[in-house]
Amino acid sequence: MRFDVNCSILFTDLPVLERPAAAAAAGFEGVEFWWPFERAVPEDKEIEAFVAAIKDAGVRLVGLNFVDDIPQGRGLFSRPGDLVRLRDNFDVAVGIAGRLGCTALNALYGNRVGGIDAQQDELALENLALAARKAADIGAVVLVEALNGYESPSYPLVSVKGAIDVIEAVGEPNVRFLADLYHLARMGEDLEAALRHPLTGHVQIADNPGRGRPGTGSLPLKELLDGYDGWVGLEYKDPDFDFDWIAEWSPVPESGSLRNQRRHVRATTIRQEFVA
Repeated sequence: MRFDVNCSILFTDLPVLERPAAAAAAGFEGVEFWWPFERAVPEDKEIEAFVAAIKDAGVRLVGLNFVDDIPQGRGLFSRPGDLVRLRDNFDVAVGIAGRLGCTALNALYGNRVGGIDAQQDELALENLALAARKAADIGAVVLVEALNGYESPSYPLVSVKGAIDVIEAVGEPNVRFLADLYHLARMGEDLEAALRHPLTGHVQIADNPGRGRPGTGSLPLKELLDGYDGWVGLEYKDPDFDFDWIAEWSPVPESGSLRNQRRHVRATTIRQEFVA
């Protein structure tokens, strides 16, 4: 299991371009982002600056959202009014991912807009298939995520089954399920089954209740992830930048132990710098 930091929810006291270096300073080797630009098609200089920030920090971009409109719209894939903006974004997002070795692109389905559910579902399948074919060119998967209906009441995918049904309907071999254990827990889903599902392509975590770091709620995240060997995105809120829980989860080989010790020291330094 390898942890990466979602720099769109952690290190947000810093400008976007400084967050990869902050993650690296805390001992992490991977980061992920929601769409990090204001526009679906940013200027070339903005893209170059983002790519340079990732490379200069020496971290891997593990995951990237297509243009997403968080929190207003929870994605554009099913929204007719945003069709042009979304499709204009496909080549940009895939291009950035390809340059940085990112192999997971998150395609948030989008909120209901009222009275056109069937049209939205048909459009989402069309957009997901197109995005998947473009992502296949760089060896990447497209992720479909289920959210919780309490925080996203207009988002239609609120269960593992709902997301898997969409993935199977798309019919492209590189569409996978993003198992966000926080959202699934809030909906009472079977977290072990979600992790074991053959279509699961990425995992994100936060504790529940509260969406804080592991140990602040009641989810048995350590036990659930025991034996999981993929990237795990840290998509939680923590103003204290406290990553000490990682070293406490389980015995690790010496090299990993030393890495966790460095993470502890660096995270402590970061907390002192940011909280002061």
